Amino acid sequence: MDLFSFVECAKQTRSLKALFELLVSCSSEQGFSHVAYGSLTDTGPARLPEYLRAAVTVNFPSDWCERYSERRYNAIDPVVRRTTMLSAPFLWDRLADQHQLQPGETRVLNEAREAGLKHGVTVPLFGPFGRLSVVSFASSFDDADPEHRLSHLNALAWQFHHAFAEIAPSSDGRCQMQVALSEREKDCLRWVEQGKSSWEIGVILKVSENTVNFHLKNAMRKLGTNSRTHCVVKAIRLGLI
Repeated sequence: MDLFSFVECAKQTRSLKALFELLVSCSSEQGFSHVAYGSLTDTGPARLPEYLRAAVTVNFPSDWCERYSERRYNAIDPVVRRTTMLSAPFLWDRLADQHQLQPGETRVLNEAREAGLKHGVTVPLFGPFGRLSVVSFASSFDDADPEHRLSHLNALAWQFHHAFAEIAPSSDGRCQMQVALSEREKDCLRWVEQGKSSWEIGVILKVSENTVNFHLKNAMRKLGTNSRTHCVVKAIRLGLI
């Protein structure tokens, strides 16, 4: 299922459970059938899997969830810790290479692999007022290629996050966003959704790379986003492209 199909299906459901099942179905097509979603900035310390109802927003192996909770691994989980520090999606496989992990952090990753979460991708989701949510995708396959799937899973995470917020809006309410994008801004975003770089888009549209970046920055500003992927996701969600 492509991104636009996911959006259309998500718009047709008002059930959190059905929406989460849709996300799991789409990520499973990429080889990542285990998914967890939640907020890290609710009241209380950062924790992973107490989001809403575990049956709705987490489908990690039950034995692993029980062990994780009993041993309070949320306090030493390197995935949780790095989510608050990193602005871009990251691969679990690379945590040890890019960060000096403590023995407890390494133990959590090793035990997760033993539990069937062999490769993982985590997507930090930044919202207004400093809110931080997260979607983690994990695969039980030894030969899973998270790096190859990273862009698609990142876009899926953002679309799910927006759809989730529409079904279960935050306590401070939400307003209907009215945004007008120029035709050139829409063209640039459509090509970003296809995975094209600024240089490639410039060649396609017969404009300079700087002009493409100018239009993309304008679109990001209008939609209140800080990344191209988030901008594309929001534009699709609002029916702008």
